[in-house]
Amino acid sequence: MRAVVVELNELISQVKSDHKIQKQIEEPFSINFFTTTPGAGQSTTGVNGQFVFSQILIDCLLRLKSTETDRNELIDLCEKEYEGNRIELKNLREFQRDYSSDKVLWWYTRESFFYKTLNAALRTQNIHIIFLFRSFISDIHRQLQKYQSQNVLRVYRSQMMSNDELNTLKQCIGHFISVNSFFSTSTDYQKALSFLDASGTLCDLKRVLFQIDADPKRITSKPFADIHEHSEFLDESEVLFMLGSIFRLENINSNDDRIWIVQMILCNDDEHDLQPVLLYIKRRIGNGDVNLATLGKVLRKMGKFDLAQKYFNRLLDELPPDDPLLCNLYDDLGELASLREDYDMMVKWHQKSLAFKQEYHLITNFNTYKANNSLGKSIKYKNLSFLNDCIV
Repeated sequence: MRAVVVELNELISQVKSDHKIQKQIEEPFSINFFTTTPGAGQSTTGVNGQFVFSQILIDCLLRLKSTETDRNELIDLCEKEYEGNRIELKNLREFQRDYSSDKVLWWYTRESFFYKTLNAALRTQNIHIIFLFRSFISDIHRQLQKYQSQNVLRVYRSQMMSNDELNTLKQCIGHFISVNSFFSTSTDYQKALSFLDASGTLCDLKRVLFQIDADPKRITSKPFADIHEHSEFLDESEVLFMLGSIFRLENINSNDDRIWIVQMILCNDDEHDLQPVLLYIKRRIGNGDVNLATLGKVLRKMGKFDLAQKYFNRLLDELPPDDPLLCNLYDDLGELASLREDYDMMVKWHQKSLAFKQEYHLITNFNTYKANNSLGKSIKYKNLSFLNDCIV
């Protein structure tokens, strides 16, 4: 029995709340691991590489200003996704009309297209949809900072997990994990347990209860807050952790009810061994606002060449023909073409870069430029020895 109620509105609210939580604990969530296992993280596609670049990508997106074009594209995408769904299309119109940054937590906790689309994108790591949502992700970040919990909390999260997922966690005891989504938890231990009891019929999944200790004094960049006053469900004791929060996995054991208890501690960015690498890459990106070229470079480092090309081209379409940023953008596109082993296109982009520099007098010594630019260096490819002649 979930509740005894006499008011219809209270019943509807309870059913909606329970339905959302039940869906949440049965949906897998995406996490990255940082491990000290020899050989891990030797490339941007390795375990530690994924951990690092997921953090860098979040940092980059939070500092990348959104445009009206981005928002319109997101609305168009949602209209197509929910075509024929009158309720969600009505929610979408309401969102367009009434959204403001101070309402973002209400929209995130509401059972609507906003939560469904954003959560699915984060769970599957659909980078382009996350890119389109970035201004709203920034709004959530600011609201969590504003309402940051001031006291040490112990919170809980019910989750149904496959045996493989659980075994992966067991192998990472003592290591760090980052969650690739907003991490919803509750201060109510009994309520968290009750949803696992209700999921007992899912015999192919393991019942898991995350127990997290969070101290606000240890937090530097990933806030967490009790959001029940800003949620659609005012009676819930929900604590929300920022996208990309990092936890140390302390222990995993099974209790008498065959529920696996996963004990974790919230960490800051300075507590793991990859902190110097994160700082180095963040310094390379720079402080303040970033642009689409920065995002493209991060994705290029991640080995996501198609997406890097997408955002380089997007910036190319936005810039006026005399913008100084074009010079570096042409070189970025040339470097990307080189990594894709499309050497003809590499030559074309570097030629455009050189022509732009000459037209706008951005180089003063052509011979020095010729000796040191990336085309000259590319002569190391013996099948591309003609490149030195292509820049004149």
